[in-house]
Amino acid sequence: RSPGAGAAAPTAGRAVGLGRRLAAMGRRARDRRRQQQQRQERGGGAGGDQAGWAGGYPEIVKENELFERYYRELGIVPAGEWDDFMAALREPLPATLRITGYRSHAKEILHCLKEKYFRELQDLEVDGQKVEMPQSLSWYPEELAWHTNLSRKILRKSPQLEKFHQFLVSETECGNISRQEAVSMIPPLLLNVNPHHKILDMCAAPGSKTAQLIEMLHADMNVPFPKGFVIANDVDNKRCYLLVHQAKRLNSPCIMVVNHDASSIPNLQIDVDGRKEVLFYDRILCDVPCSGDGTMRKNIDVWKKWTTQNSLQLHGLQLRIATRGVEQLAEGGRMVYSTCSLNPIENEAVIASLLEKSQGALELADVSSELPGLKRMPGITNWKVMLKDGQWFEEWKDVPSNRQTQIRPTMFPIKDEEKLKAMNLERCLRILPHHQNTGGFFVAVLIKKSPMPWNKRQPKVTSFKRAKMLTFNNVSGIFLKAYVIENNSDTEQSKKEGVCGPPPSKKMKLFGFKEDPFVFLPEDDPLFLPIQKFYALDPSFPKMNLLTRTQEGKKRQLYMVSKELRNVLLNNSEKMKVINTGIKVWSRNSDGEQFGCAFRLAQEGIYTLYPFIHARIINVCIEDVKILLTQENPFLSKFSSETQKKVKDMAMGSIVLKYDPDPEKRDDLQCPIVLCGWQGKTSLRAFVPKNERLHYLRMMGVEVFKAKRKEEESESKTEEEVQHRQTYNDPCPEYSPRIQGFLGPEVLSLGLMVLCVFLLH
Repeated sequence: RSPGAGAAAPTAGRAVGLGRRLAAMGRRARDRRRQQQQRQERGGGAGGDQAGWAGGYPEIVKENELFERYYRELGIVPAGEWDDFMAALREPLPATLRITGYRSHAKEILHCLKEKYFRELQDLEVDGQKVEMPQSLSWYPEELAWHTNLSRKILRKSPQLEKFHQFLVSETECGNISRQEAVSMIPPLLLNVNPHHKILDMCAAPGSKTAQLIEMLHADMNVPFPKGFVIANDVDNKRCYLLVHQAKRLNSPCIMVVNHDASSIPNLQIDVDGRKEVLFYDRILCDVPCSGDGTMRKNIDVWKKWTTQNSLQLHGLQLRIATRGVEQLAEGGRMVYSTCSLNPIENEAVIASLLEKSQGALELADVSSELPGLKRMPGITNWKVMLKDGQWFEEWKDVPSNRQTQIRPTMFPIKDEEKLKAMNLERCLRILPHHQNTGGFFVAVLIKKSPMPWNKRQPKVTSFKRAKMLTFNNVSGIFLKAYVIENNSDTEQSKKEGVCGPPPSKKMKLFGFKEDPFVFLPEDDPLFLPIQKFYALDPSFPKMNLLTRTQEGKKRQLYMVSKELRNVLLNNSEKMKVINTGIKVWSRNSDGEQFGCAFRLAQEGIYTLYPFIHARIINVCIEDVKILLTQENPFLSKFSSETQKKVKDMAMGSIVLKYDPDPEKRDDLQCPIVLCGWQGKTSLRAFVPKNERLHYLRMMGVEVFKAKRKEEESESKTEEEVQHRQTYNDPCPEYSPRIQGFLGPEVLSLGLMVLCVFLLH
């Protein structure tokens, strides 16, 4: 082909492509104008507040004729409340937050929030209107959950509101505050978790409810290793990493994140006195995937996409997940089933089917006296099934054969009056949006009274000799891989016997990234002895729970899990795909050997380690803590005389800095603080991440935002500062209190240059 022809063809192609794109843009613009005109004719114009809070979706009309027809017919809304119900669905959802973490710390954050930030908002006016104060959720214990109608637009218009917003953002990054929808907080509360409970969260991502469960395990701050644990599962590999991020903020050794299909999650085994037994969970959270029509106030797309087909497609999966959950529930245990849907096909139909096939092994718990203040509706006992074309069916026998793949018998209500009465479906909870300004939600609490009928046979117990047990002497590492899960043999047997059982579980596919191994530290590992000596660890310290994530080479980080999770890891290496577990407790320091120990303490795990450490602890006063958190590498002369005396005879290296509150000084911080630090030749510093520094300073009443702006405007570090850090053995510059910007001007310039080159090309 000639050079001329070769050059002309791409140009013509680009011209045609550009023409098509312009035509498509024109069509979209015409569609938007037509939709705007339709809204204005109905009296709901695109301008004003309606478009302001819609978050970039002004073209979505908040109407769905099929939705209204469906729920009007089902009668889930009390008589006379339909207009209020629909009006609430069209209003923006208020922002809700929950104060997280150890109970004493949570109370301190609450005190700071009420006494400082809320006081500044009282009588505040923006654009001539009084700002609405945040309100606590009346039904959430100890005022640890709040909701507010403040929009981002209003937050930018006042310095006080901006300060409040920055507080929320910073505390969320630290993990001390969690943005979580109000109704989403209900299921963990109804689980009634105690610190000794073994908990399974079947569909855990993104992890807000998981965080609640972890907090309940650590209700007593003085117990570093609760006997219980949380295994948080999700089928989506990528969402598992979001789950890890959420869980890591709580720094618990009792959480494990795994990646399985919840409907076929494997039976795990644990070692009990030398024999292997099946692990049954005391509490299970079964928050299943759903159509999400209770989230219309938040997910505006649902208005446009809602159809009954979604619930019909999800019903089978929801029933399989719930069935797998009750199979793994211990007798006397409690499982909470929940959805953010209002549809009985996803709610009461699943629960009724589960209760029917359980043949009395399950019962719905009466939780009417729990969470006083929560407005709720009872579960319904009668409903119909509708196809997306609007066709209704009242009974399974009415469904034509060509529709029986879409509609299943379990979607219909029980017709036997005695059976229906015994199920007590009215004990389910339905949360309607207009009752307390929330989203829509459904919750059912199930209690297991006996084994499921298709699992009547007791699982075989495999004994094994102590000599063959997995010990630290003969185990160099545990590789956690995903294996194909075979169908449950008990289920197959019960099919042959004609027992009503669950549908066959699906085989799990191999997917996701290859994870690093979990390698427990051998009992005689020489690495541990200098650590034990340097920090004078208590003889009760469970060193067998230490692990690393590398099979070969130098161990750079040491992690820790509870004894119970170690038991699970050791006995299920071929059944589970573990994404993450444990918390970091020690990090290798490049110059550590010269100070007597190659590993320095890590702030993430200090609250777990501290009860076992008997050396290198310095008790500091509140003024010392302020110096440590606001100055980069302060000289010893800046600290109190008591602190200087304690440091004088102590060797250089990693230290623990402990603040104990004085009950008589009520204006001071009233919760204990434990910080990791480093003692140099003439200086003392804290190794605390920047967000955590800001958190502690805020709790002590230090105005951190002014300090933050001042740091951002300051010049870069001088050569003298760098020399000072090298001279005084600063091993970890990443914990500097200096606040850096997200992107420098050089990075932005380079990005713009790359973008221009790409567009020109």
